[in-house]
Amino acid sequence: MLKFAASLALSTAVLAMPASAVTAGQKISNDMSKCRSGNGPAVLVNLSGVKAASGKIRVQSYRGTKSEWLKKGAWISRIEAPAKSDTMTFCVPMPASGTYGIAVRHDVNGNGKTDISKDGGGMSNNPSINIFNLGKPSYKKTKFTVGNEVKSINIKMKYL
Repeated sequence: MLKFAASLALSTAVLAMPASAVTAGQKISNDMSKCRSGNGPAVLVNLSGVKAASGKIRVQSYRGTKSEWLKKGAWISRIEAPAKSDTMTFCVPMPASGTYGIAVRHDVNGNGKTDISKDGGGMSNNPSINIFNLGKPSYKKTKFTVGNEVKSINIKMKYL
């Protein structure tokens, strides 16, 4: 349990950059029409395990490369939405076919800060997180390829 708690805390910290600290990327709305068949490239993110209907969920897309994955200011797009318990769905349009990764953060109390014992997170491909990778799994474990289609992925939220 201690190993899981430490890894979750570190993972949440990586995903918790305040909006003001990020200078690149584009904030977009959760426009589900962009994930209709034929509207790709886009990623339909099916989020499960959202612990509470409070605070905000932040979904960020990155290029699936070592030089950009989870790097400050390297995100492509960000969607923020009020949290809903259990499951949520997001449509993340991509700029072109390619290799990407998705990072999700749940700021449970909506204070814009990382509260290690309350906030949660998740990433594409649901990688295991531990103290040795400091909550930042390799881009190799989180990357996926999207062509001109709408690709559906599932992300399971993790909390302490």
